[in-house]
Amino acid sequence: MERRAEAPPPPPQGLDFTVENVEKALHQLYYDPNIENKNLAQKWLMQAQVSPQAWHFSWLLLNMDKVPEIQYFGASALHIKISRYWNDIPADQYETLKSQLFTHITRFASGSKIVLTRLCVALASLALSMMPEAWPCAVADMVRMFQAEDSNVDGRARCLALLELLTVLPEEFQTSRLPQYRKGQVRSVLAQECGSVFPLLEQLLQQQDSPGFIKQKVLKCFSSWVQLEIPLMDCENLIQAAFTSLQDPELFDTAVEAVVNAISQPDAQRYVNTLLKLIPPVLGLQEQLRQAVQSGDMETSHGICRIAVALGENHSRALLDQVEHWQSFLALVNMIMFCTGIPGHYPVNETTSSLTLTFWYTLQDDILSFEPDKQAVYQQVYRPVYFQLVDVLLHKAQFPSDEEYGFWSSDEKEQFRIYRVDISDTLMYVYEMLGAELLSSLYDKLGRLLTNTEQPSTWQHTEALLYGFQSIAETIDVNYSDVVPGLIGLIPRISISNVQLADTVMFTIGALSEWLADHPVMINNVLPLVLQALGNPELSISSVSTLKKICRECKYDLPPYAANIVAVSQEVLMKQIHKTSQCMWLMQALGFLLSALQVEEILKNLHSLITPYIQQLEKLADETPNPSNKLAIIHILGLLSNLFTTLDISHHDDDHESTEVKKLPVQQGPNPVVVVLQQVFQLIQKVLSKWLNDAQVVESVCAIFEKSVKTLLDDFAPMVPQLCEMLGQMYSTIPQASAIDLTRQLVHIFAHEPAHFPPIKALFLLVTSVTLTLFQQGPRDHPDIVDSFMQLLAQALKRKPDLFLCSNLDVKAVFQCGVLSLKFPEAPTVKASCGFFTELLPRCGEIAPVGQVVHENGKVLLQAVLEGVGGQASRSLMDHFAEILFALNKHCFSYLSIWIKEAMQQDGFPSARVSPEQKETFSQQILRERVNKRRVKEMVKEFTLLCRGLHGTEYTADY
Repeated sequence: MERRAEAPPPPPQGLDFTVENVEKALHQLYYDPNIENKNLAQKWLMQAQVSPQAWHFSWLLLNMDKVPEIQYFGASALHIKISRYWNDIPADQYETLKSQLFTHITRFASGSKIVLTRLCVALASLALSMMPEAWPCAVADMVRMFQAEDSNVDGRARCLALLELLTVLPEEFQTSRLPQYRKGQVRSVLAQECGSVFPLLEQLLQQQDSPGFIKQKVLKCFSSWVQLEIPLMDCENLIQAAFTSLQDPELFDTAVEAVVNAISQPDAQRYVNTLLKLIPPVLGLQEQLRQAVQSGDMETSHGICRIAVALGENHSRALLDQVEHWQSFLALVNMIMFCTGIPGHYPVNETTSSLTLTFWYTLQDDILSFEPDKQAVYQQVYRPVYFQLVDVLLHKAQFPSDEEYGFWSSDEKEQFRIYRVDISDTLMYVYEMLGAELLSSLYDKLGRLLTNTEQPSTWQHTEALLYGFQSIAETIDVNYSDVVPGLIGLIPRISISNVQLADTVMFTIGALSEWLADHPVMINNVLPLVLQALGNPELSISSVSTLKKICRECKYDLPPYAANIVAVSQEVLMKQIHKTSQCMWLMQALGFLLSALQVEEILKNLHSLITPYIQQLEKLADETPNPSNKLAIIHILGLLSNLFTTLDISHHDDDHESTEVKKLPVQQGPNPVVVVLQQVFQLIQKVLSKWLNDAQVVESVCAIFEKSVKTLLDDFAPMVPQLCEMLGQMYSTIPQASAIDLTRQLVHIFAHEPAHFPPIKALFLLVTSVTLTLFQQGPRDHPDIVDSFMQLLAQALKRKPDLFLCSNLDVKAVFQCGVLSLKFPEAPTVKASCGFFTELLPRCGEIAPVGQVVHENGKVLLQAVLEGVGGQASRSLMDHFAEILFALNKHCFSYLSIWIKEAMQQDGFPSARVSPEQKETFSQQILRERVNKRRVKEMVKEFTLLCRGLHGTEYTADY
């Protein structure tokens, strides 16, 4: 230990990779308190590991007199050299390397465990690279080497070292970087070599005197090997031995892992006879499971459940196919049912039941996939099982007592919420198997529960049944169900004494909103409950989202209730009961509601709804800007935005056939939203004048108009002139991305409206001119503005290309800005710039100024694109660069053939890693492909890998 006391000085970064310097750097990495020094040391050590000198210093670092941290680094460096730089090792060195590794593993068998493991991983990597040609019986050799008598090393230590080596071998194979064809070859060699491994493992497990830690290592080793897709029948003896080990508490966890891994391998389903033999030992665990549940031993019940589920979930199809064995499989299914319904509340008293849910999906899918006759037989057997499952799941979904729930942590409550969502999804899925009978069964139970006066039920029981109903109604069309009217009749009878129950009542009403639209007479049964709940902050999310659903689905039947809904909503908004996002939802609900009224009614309601906010905004507009009034302003602007998002009297959003009949006559006169916007326009300008520096306030102002334009479309026309003027003033004073985005929206909607387009055209030219000035001053600090500007230009080219014919639009400057934007480090900005060029290049022929600029400056564009492909830009952008190359080739072919030749003649361009031949090949490929864009994308991907020196490496695997 004294060796650590004296701190050697840190290694300078330019130092040679010698043993001494590596040791200094390791000391710095582990013991230097300065984080900068640690980082420098780590960087240097990473370079050292991959340097040619690593072959020399690694062995020296493994000397027995070094501390484990240093030895570990030596072993890791060897592994990196063997696994990543195999091709650098001359074939005549293989044997020396192999025997050195064997020697060191034997030496470390009684030494540091972490160093031993690293050396085993290095030898495993060597074996994988050499087999089968250079090392034909690698695994058998390993076993033989370690079984040979060696008087210096204790037999038990040798045995442990061998087991460690055999365990890491398949693990190293799974993560190795072998090419695909080699992987298949090596996998089959390893699978054959299990004949050298499994007998040894069986012998060690069966030996009476084998200590627990050896048996544990054996089970881990088996676990590792089964993942190589070894035939299940070859694993039979070891699986049975693992079942026996489950009785030993010390081996239990490792044995579970081994059994689960063996059963779960995809190939296992081919060995049906072996699978059938596994059912009895799994069923034999039921007594152990019951005892574990009784004694509260969660680990044991969890482990046994994992085994039962692994067999059932992975092989239900194969086992169902064995019709003559249907009873033993049904017994397994019932065992899994016991695990689903395991006593106690998830996740506090048990964590097992959640493991079983996927099994029920799989079993149902497999039953429903059989041909009709076989399916009918299995439906008869399993429908009762699935009805039982519904009861079990609803029992598990019940909340604990209020007192118990009060002691749960917030994390436990959140896990329980997610668990209930999983149960909800399962119930929805089970509906496919059980159909309408499931709803009838739930309704009958709820009816009995609510009408039974002798035995009052707990709220938890009522809530769970309603939750089951809501789970199904949320996603399945219950419009034809004959029990929904009864359910709507029962809901008001529920005595709501508790927040969780009230929430579920709300969500159930929300789930039935489409049904209510088809049965409007029932609305009055439930609407009072929803409006009452709006006043309770604890029911904020459920009550507001339910009201929003009802207003969206039933708006044509709500006029009789509109005054009441607006009054209650106004009251809760004024009392500030709800958080910001719920206030926004509530405004959207009111937008839907008002859309179905007559214009004068809409205006009357809007007046009473908005006036308090307008007065508040007027007051805020006079105040000096500060953080708290900023939040208030953004809140009010957000409320208006959300109201205008859904207030649509032209019914653009109606896609329900059922509403066709109820549609109101087309309204005459100005749109109510436009009337309100015109009334508050000056006030909004006043707010803006004070807050023009604040991107969030500007964004909130733009959002009001953007939402309104999207909803109103052509009806927005009367607002266009004054909005364009305001946007122009805003953008000229302080450019903000949100103003460009709104301009783009206006171009998109009004491009083909000659009457309304002049102010938009003037705004487009103004925004362009201001942004060009920004580019002259240096646009690097404004990637968001550049991004939005490129999108605006692309939209203009798409919708109104003759904007580029305007004499006061400097097309050349715009083009140069686009080229500059291609070099930004922000990927979204580069993507937007590529989008601009992809729209611009096809216009070369039809718009003379564009054609001229491209022909004069296209070479600069090509240069920028090739720089990006050469490695300057993120690889994720290559498809977008390919689109520009494709467009250049298609629309400027004669120019491109000259430009690409000149560009590629530059030395080291676009990357020093590509040869002149590779550049020539790429150029010819691009010039030849003028039809298939996908092919061009593939060529660019291929070329960018060459340019980056990544071609043929593991980095290309997912590319």
